[in-house]
Amino acid sequence: MSPIRVAVRGASALAVVALAAATLPAILLLTPAGRGRLLRFFARALLAAIGVRHALRGRLPRQGALIVANHVSWLDVVVLLAYAPARLLAKREVRSWPVVGALAAAAGTVFVDRFRPRALPGIVADVTAALRAGGVVAVFPEGTTWCGRTGGRFRPAMFQAAIDAGVPVAPVTLRFRLAGGAQTTVAAFIGDDTLLASLRRVLSARDLHVTAQAHPALHPCPGASRRTLARAAQSVVQGPAVSRSWTVDGPVAPASIDDRDTPELLTAA
Repeated sequence: MSPIRVAVRGASALAVVALAAATLPAILLLTPAGRGRLLRFFARALLAAIGVRHALRGRLPRQGALIVANHVSWLDVVVLLAYAPARLLAKREVRSWPVVGALAAAAGTVFVDRFRPRALPGIVADVTAALRAGGVVAVFPEGTTWCGRTGGRFRPAMFQAAIDAGVPVAPVTLRFRLAGGAQTTVAAFIGDDTLLASLRRVLSARDLHVTAQAHPALHPCPGASRRTLARAAQSVVQGPAVSRSWTVDGPVAPASIDDRDTPELLTAA
């Protein structure tokens, strides 16, 4: 793709972010439903600005559910927000990012301190309360990003929130493809990769398409094992891909941005 077109995409993305920042005071005053609609508008505007096509197959829940998805890229968050009025979990560092941190906080993001594992039960309690109140919370149980060719083990902690709140788990598979249907690692954000390098690849990609495949919900019974629920959701999300062909345009090693494994601190179900 020509440098001019890449520059136009980058400028368009900055314009969308600037507009979102300008509306931040209004976002804080909106009802949760109004906030969700506005965030959906900005998510779709950003995807259009950077030339990423997207589609949803199936239905995502609108209330009282825990969405769980595979984690490949920073684009995952944008795609989910384009379709679901969801609160998200994010690492604490995101809160200090210029503009993005303020927008994330306004959207009701639950921030996780990766260096304070003892805080995990409190975070699970916060998610449980949000689910009981009828909210939708989206998490990436792998705990970090993978290239898409392979995936990580689903950590069970947040599944306890769905069990305690008595709400379904909605598994979602995110797939990244180029023209012709070949799956691609161009958007992967792993290992020593930088956000700038990942953004540059996305802006330069031709016909990058992200599909969010919403699978049938899993309904845990009271007293269910969060580990069993996590394994079931992982099996659904990481099931056989529709296409086995790949293009390797980005990092592919099954490494992570942060490979610290948060200890399991909750008592066994």
